[in-house]
Amino acid sequence: MSSRLVGVGVGPGDPELVTVKGVNALRAADVVVVPVMDTGERGRAEATVLHYVPAEKVLRVVFALNERTDRARREAAWDAAGEKVAELLRGRGSVAFATIGDPNVYSTFTYLAQTITELVPGVVVETVPGITAMQDLAARSGAVLTEGTEPLTLVPVTAGSAVLKEALAGPGTVVAYKFGRQAAEVAEVLRETGRIGDAVWGSALGLPQESVRPAAELDGESLPYLSTLIAPPRRDGGRGGKL
Repeated sequence: MSSRLVGVGVGPGDPELVTVKGVNALRAADVVVVPVMDTGERGRAEATVLHYVPAEKVLRVVFALNERTDRARREAAWDAAGEKVAELLRGRGSVAFATIGDPNVYSTFTYLAQTITELVPGVVVETVPGITAMQDLAARSGAVLTEGTEPLTLVPVTAGSAVLKEALAGPGTVVAYKFGRQAAEVAEVLRETGRIGDAVWGSALGLPQESVRPAAELDGESLPYLSTLIAPPRRDGGRGGKL
């Protein structure tokens, strides 16, 4: 049998938001890999996984998760992590990689899978979808992500506030990820585009330090890096007005 690498989405932080299929995949794997920073602190993925599998089955692998400028350091960390996982897979094992949110949405798993397919010929790569932060924030805040024919645009604010402003000029809901460090710029863009009134933001969703608040309360202070914003469009015309 071929070795198998499975990217498992474990949701945004609340252990109850892991799907049954995700839990089964974690428990079926020989090893569950969780990404950690070199600071050694426990991340959301690891904390969630430990609700479902014993600690002795979990392998912490360092990724340069917070490295934005030093590409050489980031690439070296990916290579080292890939080699560690490849060693497990060369023994014909089954390895699950736990990632917050969904493994196909801005996930470290994408880079790991690309590395592994080069290091371990014939490896089978699969993914198990997970609940995303925008879905969780919509549920916790009461924001409706889409209606009728409205488009939905997802923007990582690490791409720059100009990309966010362009998206907000469009007709549908805009979701912004990773905007915490640029919260002041995001608030300014929301005001310029007339979108701040119905927008909401959230951080640490499902965790004790959770915060879900109207975007109008953004005061320019930096927020946690993994903050999420939902900016719905103006909806006129009553029920079903966008059909």
